[in-house]
Amino acid sequence: MNKNLFTYKKSGVNINAADKFISFISNISSKKRGNKKNANIGGFGSISDLPKDIKNPKIVACTDGVGTKIEVANLLNKYDTIGIDLVAMSVNDLIVQGAKPLFFLDYISINKIDLKKMKSIIRGIVKGCDISQCSLVGGETAEMPDTYEKGKFDIAGFAVGIADKKKILNKNKIKKGNLILAVPSSGLHSNGFSLVRHLLKVKKINIRKNSFLKKELIKPTKIYVREILNLVRKDLVNGCANITGGGLADNISRVIPNNLCAEIDLNKIKPLKIFNWLKKNKISDKEMLKTFNCGVGFCLIVDPKNIKKINKFFLKEFKPYIIGKISKSINKVILNGKVNWL
Repeated sequence: MNKNLFTYKKSGVNINAADKFISFISNISSKKRGNKKNANIGGFGSISDLPKDIKNPKIVACTDGVGTKIEVANLLNKYDTIGIDLVAMSVNDLIVQGAKPLFFLDYISINKIDLKKMKSIIRGIVKGCDISQCSLVGGETAEMPDTYEKGKFDIAGFAVGIADKKKILNKNKIKKGNLILAVPSSGLHSNGFSLVRHLLKVKKINIRKNSFLKKELIKPTKIYVREILNLVRKDLVNGCANITGGGLADNISRVIPNNLCAEIDLNKIKPLKIFNWLKKNKISDKEMLKTFNCGVGFCLIVDPKNIKKINKFFLKEFKPYIIGKISKSINKVILNGKVNWL
């Protein structure tokens, strides 16, 4: 072969490595689901059936990424959990409207294909899909040597779900007197990592040598699909909000009807250890509440009579607790009191 010839591989793109990766995805996803549903991975498009038990189906779609939590994964050389994060960030948005996740697609763009790293990411994605009871039906991998620095990459996820028109959670179901329940988070989830990383840099903290931070900063986002869909099926929830970027106030305001208000008592919030640690490092209450979930990963808006029934669907670690109520006001959200940081 003429060594002077230009090839795609010489430019930094290895199609053979990409083909091996596609083969790996096809094998792992179909084995995990125990069927041939994902046999079309590697094709040009994915075909899926709509469930036949939904009389008036509506399609719901979401997309998201995991932000700069990727840099924590790079720092720790640990990639088996950010795939779970990726799925969680989309499916947790789907269930806000009462939609059941049907399938998921991923997009990975990277400087150079590293099969070990990418297989680890995909294993996490497949695990996230399994927890969400949906299928990984396809995706895209782009090797982009001049766009990303050595070792750098980004991931994005796309989820499609389905809901019965009568079961869709909308603002009209929320009424004065409803209670607001906080469902605990598993930690930071996938938001606020640019601030966290800035803090670590300024404080010169090496998380690889700090066992607490090493564990907490890579902990995957809690997926709430099974619990919330059980509540939707039983008509036990009137509304909900996924608490992501922007914190509690910004996210819950998105589901509150005009002339009603989410009145939240900050004293009742139960911050997790990681948020208490962050607070001690000179971050204001306002910044904490605006940037992080502070221990509240998801919110439910419910009729007071349903609380006991609702609790039965959650494990002890994620039992919902009351943090507020829906009242009459021109303000969408009112925050009362202060968080009791430890």
